Amino acid sequence: MGTVREDDAAAMRSALAEARLALATGDVPVGAVVLGPDGAVVGRGHNAREADADPTAHAEVRALQEAARVLGRWRLDDCTLVVTLEPCAMCAGATVLARVPRLVLGAWDPKAGACGSQWDLVRDRRLNHRVEVVGGVLEDECGELIREFFATQR
Repeated sequence: MGTVREDDAAAMRSALAEARLALATGDVPVGAVVLGPDGAVVGRGHNAREADADPTAHAEVRALQEAARVLGRWRLDDCTLVVTLEPCAMCAGATVLARVPRLVLGAWDPKAGACGSQWDLVRDRRLNHRVEVVGGVLEDECGELIREFFATQR
């Protein structure tokens, strides 16, 4: 498990603000930000599968895409991805393919998490890149947002 840094909680608060934006369209409230080499936010995203009718419109993918556009490159090898919920297999794969060296997550996802819960794609030795995972940053707040959302869906 990676080391929590001083600015991780502030970055997670930005990701939580993104997650809350997803609620307006009935999307699962997951938010993500990408921090550039200087620690500034260079990409933001929240789930928009319902809003965009797009199965790939996950918070992490959208944040990685924006960061790549802002930085003008697909290799995000000096960036940090911060996300409110442990990434799924698709998003974990995108994180590896973007060469992101560090992932900070809020709540673990025991049902579909691919960064240590169900699978550990980001640290699979068979891949050409591995990601440092820092879990549990503002975990209670991130988890509560998800739990409240699904309680209203049942």
